[in-house]
Amino acid sequence: MTTTALSPARITALGRSELTLLVRNRAALGVALLMPLLMVFVLRSSLTGVEGAEAVGEATLTGGIGMVLLLVVYMNLVSAYVARREELVLKRLRTGEARDLEILAGTALPAVCLALGQTGLLAVAGALALDVRMPRSPLLLLGAVLAGLVLLAGLAALTSAVTRTVETAGLTTLPLFLATAAGSGLFAPVDALPDLVASLCELLPLSGVMTLVRAGWSGGAGGGDLLGAGLSALAWIVVTVFAVQRWFRWEPRR
Repeated sequence: MTTTALSPARITALGRSELTLLVRNRAALGVALLMPLLMVFVLRSSLTGVEGAEAVGEATLTGGIGMVLLLVVYMNLVSAYVARREELVLKRLRTGEARDLEILAGTALPAVCLALGQTGLLAVAGALALDVRMPRSPLLLLGAVLAGLVLLAGLAALTSAVTRTVETAGLTTLPLFLATAAGSGLFAPVDALPDLVASLCELLPLSGVMTLVRAGWSGGAGGGDLLGAGLSALAWIVVTVFAVQRWFRWEPRR
C-alpha cells in the first residue's frame, strides 16, 4: 500500500462523494446520528456502580464518546468499505491517480467528521444538560479522540476484509462492540471487575483510548497510567495499520 505524496484535494473529493452516499442511505445515517444519543441514555441508566451525580454524569459522557467512536466510525465504516468493495468502487479508484491511503481516508472522512462533531456536542451540551464540569484536560481528551478515530477506522478496514456483504457487517462488528462495551468501561466501571479480568480487559483495542478519554475529562490519572494507556493505543494503531496493509481486500470476495 503506497502512503507517500498524499493529496488533501483527492481525499476531500472522495470524502464529498462518500458523504453524498451516506446522506442517501437513510438507515446508515440514522444509525450514525441517532444511535449514539440513544446509547447515552442507556449508559446513564446502566451506571449503577458509580456513586455521585457528577461521577455518573462524567461516566455517561465518556462512555458516550466511546459509543460515538464505535457506532459512527467503526460500525458505519465497515459497511461503507464492504459496500464500495462489492460495487467495484474501490477497484476502479485504484486504477486512477488516487493512492490506497487516500482512498481509505476519503471513504472514512465523513464518518470521522461526524464523530468529531458529535463528540464536541457531547462535551458541551452533554456537560450542561447533566450539570457536569467541562473536561479538565481538553487537549488530552482531543488527542485520545483522534487516536480512537485512527484506530477504529483501521479496525473497520480490517474487519471489512472478513465481511462478505453489507448485511453481515452487523455480525462481524459485534464481537469488538460487545468486548469494548463490557471490558473497556463504557457500560460498567472496569474497577468493578475481578483483578485478573480487569487486567485482561486493559489489553482490548479501545481500552487505552478510553483510559485517556476518562483522564482527559475527569483528571486524576497518574503519569504511569497515562503512559501505559498511550503506549497501548499506539501499539494497537501500529498493529492495525500493518494488518490493513497486508489483508485489506480491494476486490469483491468470491
